[in-house]
Amino acid sequence: MEAGEFLKTAGKQPPASIYLFTSHKAPKAREATFESLLAHRAVDKMVQLYVEPGMRDLCYHVFHGEDANPSEIVSIAETLPFLTERRVLLVHGADKFETEGAGAVLHGYLENPCETTLLLLIAPRIDRRLKLFKLCEKHGVVVECPELNERDAVAWARAETAARGKKISADAARLLVHRSGTHLSDIDNAITVVCNYAGDQDMVHEIDIIAACADIAEDEIWTLTDAIANSEMSKALTTLRAMLDMGKSEFEILGSITWMLKSAYFVATNNAGRMAPFIANKHRPLAENLGREKFRDAFALCLKTDVMFRTTGVDRALVLEMLVLKLAAPRKPARAS
Repeated sequence: MEAGEFLKTAGKQPPASIYLFTSHKAPKAREATFESLLAHRAVDKMVQLYVEPGMRDLCYHVFHGEDANPSEIVSIAETLPFLTERRVLLVHGADKFETEGAGAVLHGYLENPCETTLLLLIAPRIDRRLKLFKLCEKHGVVVECPELNERDAVAWARAETAARGKKISADAARLLVHRSGTHLSDIDNAITVVCNYAGDQDMVHEIDIIAACADIAEDEIWTLTDAIANSEMSKALTTLRAMLDMGKSEFEILGSITWMLKSAYFVATNNAGRMAPFIANKHRPLAENLGREKFRDAFALCLKTDVMFRTTGVDRALVLEMLVLKLAAPRKPARAS
């Protein structure tokens, strides 16, 4: 079951004793993805349904995997609730208890869970071959929380904006997602900002988003090229990974890097006449760092990377990291004549 379906059906039938909120791997995808906001929305829904507000201190317990003792979790899970119908336990980072060595006590509980306890486990990354996942699948419900693609993220943004009492056009929602990225927490923050900016008006327009929401990904690509220009290899890698975390595809980032290189080449060859002075000045550090002689190699690297993306099963993120490292590598000083 995916999180969207879970949120629609929760509470319509008696709950299971165990819920595992974890990642999702789409067919043909290179790796599983996990959208933490979906998991936390699902947990919030269960707490709303099964924890009486005045009884939270008595029947609701939260643990974090890195600090939690599985024996303590099991002890509380096996304790009958006091003055309430059920006890609710939430364990963040439950993937810590995947292995027999770390999770044997918890695994034993999962074999025979207490009927008056609702155990909620959040595991962003989990090995489905190991016992923790198999026990949750057998005795409970597995809820997959995948990252959304751009189209679904736009639909989510429109629904969230409507929930706050405002309308937003499809074009405006697409612009908002383009500026914030596809991670739902970033979209949620952007919606909060733009709704506050819109004030009393019922409709959120594109102009409101342009005024209220900085294009985070656009800022990051400038940061990336500045790091390349200054031969700051560590910063360049960190920025690249941040862009990937925003949901930007490897193809999109490669396209942005190639465009930046072409623009810097025009600056380096004194052909930037059609550029706004501000834009030309933004490209100047990269132009000066590479030098005219290095652009040919840079374009060849970008072309080779694009071909590898399209014709091989290579890890695209890793190849993109190698491209950035090569572009950011300090230039060798010219030999004295």
